[in-house]
Amino acid sequence: MLSKTQSKYIRSLALQKFRKEHQSFIAEGEKIASEWLRSSEKIQFIVALDTWLQEHQQLIQMHPEAHSIAVNEAELQQISSLQTPNKILLVIHAKAKPNVQQIDDWCIALDGIRNPGNMGTILRIADWFGINHIVCSADCVDAFSPKVVQAAMGAHLRVGIYEADLLGFVQNSPLPSIAAALGGINAFQFAHQEKGILIIGNEANGINETLLHAARYQLMIPRYGGAESLNAGVSAGILCAILLGK
Repeated sequence: MLSKTQSKYIRSLALQKFRKEHQSFIAEGEKIASEWLRSSEKIQFIVALDTWLQEHQQLIQMHPEAHSIAVNEAELQQISSLQTPNKILLVIHAKAKPNVQQIDDWCIALDGIRNPGNMGTILRIADWFGINHIVCSADCVDAFSPKVVQAAMGAHLRVGIYEADLLGFVQNSPLPSIAAALGGINAFQFAHQEKGILIIGNEANGINETLLHAARYQLMIPRYGGAESLNAGVSAGILCAILLGK
C-alpha cells in the first residue's frame, strides 16, 4: 500500500526543484519501465498495479534495492503525470556525471530548448546515433521532467545529460563546434569530422549570437520549399545523419 508520505514524495517529483533536491525522477509506462528494470541502474520505487507486479516478478527481482508497492488504478492516477496512467511508475536515482570538459566524442549542445517534446526527441536522436552526451544551457527545459522522460523513450539510460555554460564549454573544449544556422554553409558539403559539438538553438530564436560566433563552423540544411524554419528536433536529426553518416 502506498503511504501518504510516499505519495507526497512521488508527486513532488513533478516539480524541478524537488527532482534536483532528491536527485531523482519519474519514469512511467510499461515500455520505459521494462527497459529500466532490465538495466543495472538503481531504482528507488516500483509502483504498479498488483497484476503487473505479479506478471513481472523476474524483472522486479533484478532490483532488490527497489521498494515495490502495489496500488490500485485510483492511487496510480493520483501520483501519475500522465492523463491515462499506464500500469507502472518508477522513481529512479539520477546518475552522477563526470566533468563536462571531459567529453571527448560527439555530443549535442542545446541552447535554450524549451519544448519538452523537442528535448525528448533530441535525446532519442542522440541515442539512435550513439551520441552519449547532451549538454544543456541553464535555460533549457529540465531534461528529467516527466514529459521529457516520456518523449525520450528510454534514452536517459544511455545518454548522459549535463547542464553547463555553453559558451565556456565550447571555448574550452578541444572538439570542433558546429552550429546549426540559417546563414551557414551547406551541411551536405561540409568536410567530415571524426567528432565534435553539434549546437542546436532555441525553437524561436535560434542560437544566441555570442555562442553562434564562438562556434568554429556554421552549417545550414538547404531549403528547397517554402517553409520558414525547421523544428529543433528535426534539424538535429538531419544534421546528425549528415555528420555521423559520412
